[in-house]
Amino acid sequence: MKGYSINNNKKLLVELMEVYKIFKDEIKKRLKYFKELGNNGNKNEIFTELAFCILTPQSRAKLCWKAIENMRKNGILFNGNREEILKDLEGVRFKYKKSYYLLEAREKFFNDSNPIYYFIKNKKNPYEIRDYLIKNIKGFGCKEASHFLRNVGLGSQLAILDRHILKNLRKLGVIQDIKKTCTERTYKEIERKMIDFSKSFGIPLDQLDLLLWAKETGEVFK
Repeated sequence: MKGYSINNNKKLLVELMEVYKIFKDEIKKRLKYFKELGNNGNKNEIFTELAFCILTPQSRAKLCWKAIENMRKNGILFNGNREEILKDLEGVRFKYKKSYYLLEAREKFFNDSNPIYYFIKNKKNPYEIRDYLIKNIKGFGCKEASHFLRNVGLGSQLAILDRHILKNLRKLGVIQDIKKTCTERTYKEIERKMIDFSKSFGIPLDQLDLLLWAKETGEVFK
């Protein structure tokens, strides 16, 4: 493991590999599901993942997914107005902003002239798609755009740098500290370091992301 000497010790790596043995099959199954979702090209399913990632910043992922499921069940996700959407965003932080973001993203996504669906369906370069999403979807930064692309099967080389991942990267010596604010440039620098680490550790980046999440939360989620 060259290049990871800050806090790098065999004990941490052995522990991580033990967690991997426990969750390996589940992680692979989840990634297969994401890939199939993207390959199927179902617009509603893909937008559902987009909407989920709009809600997640500074909010609990499971709570956000519950809100998405509720909106899908009652038909609001695809057709509801802002007042109806807000009712299902209880507990989601910054719900007033995010309700606007969701409505604007829905209008863009289902507009035939918008390229997001085309990019995904035709498996365009994920880095280019991410840059486009950051510029064109309100509420999306590198993390949210990467998360969305992973969830539609296009994130095998994109890192989702949430607090769980950053915490573990610091422990492993991949990064030295965790900054309160992360610019796009800093994000991509950390992403490159995580890619190098995943290669050295022998676990693909998208699996490593779900593994570190599972290590912290005890489950494989989204």
